[in-house]
Amino acid sequence: RRLACGDAEGRLEALFGRVRAIQSKSGRFDMLLCVGDFFGSASDAEWAEYRSGAKKAPIPTFVLGANNQETVHCFPDVSGCELAENITYLGRRGLFSSTSGLQIAYLSGTESQEEPTAAYSFSSKDVTELKTSLLSTPNFKGVDILLTSPWPRGVESFANSPGEIDTKKCGSTLISDLATSLKPRYHFAALQKAYYERLPYRNHTVLQEAPQHVSRFIALAEVGNTTKKKYLYAFSIVPMSLMDPAELVKQPQDVTENPYRKLWKEGQKTKALGCAEEEPACQFFFDLNKHQGKKRPSDGKDRGNSQPKQAKKPPQPTGPCWFCLASPEVEKHLVVSIGTHCYLALAKGGLLPDHVLILPIGHYQSVVDLSSEVMEEVVKYKSALKEFFRSKGKRYVLFERNYKSQHLQLQVIPVPLDFTSEDIKECFITQAQEQHIELLEIPEHSDITQVARPGMPYFYVELDTGEKLFHRIRGSFPLQFGRAVLASGALLALPERSDWRSCTATRP
Repeated sequence: RRLACGDAEGRLEALFGRVRAIQSKSGRFDMLLCVGDFFGSASDAEWAEYRSGAKKAPIPTFVLGANNQETVHCFPDVSGCELAENITYLGRRGLFSSTSGLQIAYLSGTESQEEPTAAYSFSSKDVTELKTSLLSTPNFKGVDILLTSPWPRGVESFANSPGEIDTKKCGSTLISDLATSLKPRYHFAALQKAYYERLPYRNHTVLQEAPQHVSRFIALAEVGNTTKKKYLYAFSIVPMSLMDPAELVKQPQDVTENPYRKLWKEGQKTKALGCAEEEPACQFFFDLNKHQGKKRPSDGKDRGNSQPKQAKKPPQPTGPCWFCLASPEVEKHLVVSIGTHCYLALAKGGLLPDHVLILPIGHYQSVVDLSSEVMEEVVKYKSALKEFFRSKGKRYVLFERNYKSQHLQLQVIPVPLDFTSEDIKECFITQAQEQHIELLEIPEHSDITQVARPGMPYFYVELDTGEKLFHRIRGSFPLQFGRAVLASGALLALPERSDWRSCTATRP
């Protein structure tokens, strides 16, 4: 059982008084971890009593170093030292291992771009050396806790808002880089006089990497603040080394994408561009829209072209297409609604009378091929259908099979609201397992484009709650799988309609 604290700013009586109250009510805690400014400008009188031994901290307390010149003198040894009984300065940077095996990485000070850095700052060199020392450890999976004073830059991406904090003006990109590499299960920071507990984020790419533990970022306010913002955080944590691996990598319902991945990609892109300008021999880029591993040469002729990009036109079908709206093969009597980029049509061999399809007007093969404006209209159609079906006491199940099909078809089939999302997911997963199909759930905050590349065959299910299931097709795949699951006895009980060809009606 641990406690973490924000900026103490020398208010030691208020801090330790609160700790004593918590321990008398909830029992003993093992340690107190302090981030931000431990000392303040008016702390000398209170601190003198602890330094002399007249008073003692009620719990083993570990603190970070100075964040400004005024308090540098309070930390006599940059490698860490005991400041008073039960109060320990961890040091400039490093890893602290508790007797229980808990791994706590720490970095003192604020970010500096200058060399040599001030005694209260850290540089990219400090971060690199800390990362190198830890990542070189055999079988390194991450650390249990990361302590820094500044926030990491971009931590709010994909997540809940940090409130009044202007994240564009605060935060360290070096700490974002450090957190990306060290994968802390808990990351504490301060200095912004605010409490912010971010949604947990994952440390792996879904369906492309083995599952890893999630990270939680928590920023804490200053001790004794008048607005009663949270400055003390109690939590229980079992060292990673002692946990069951399956338990360790469990993903909570509200997990999000990694907020620093975008920054990391931008950094890699900047490095690649710098490399291209300095070294003509490395002027190539990987085009992720092509088959993986192909290289697209760049001769630099496009540099300086300030003309705005034209909207990408969809590719043209290689032969007759039943679903391109301009095609004579389209069954236009089934069309229900036409938008700017998409249209809605009744299914030709519908599982139910209100079984509909969302289709792009132009020729696109799958959802991951769609341009942003087409995708935006698809989302609007889904929202309208959700509202319509809910008004009829139903919910929809949407699926796409990007396999042996040349034009995107989003099949939208209503089912009674009596079926919960868990009922529907269980039905799909159970029948998938029976057919040796690996159908995995994509976390709610993820998108299909994050797990599938253009040209990749896949099967995809989405509920009107936003919950999603995904299967990457590597061999053969039953063409009627989606319909067959919904038509089964566990859901609509219409097994005779599981093949669309047996349901087609005569054209009027």
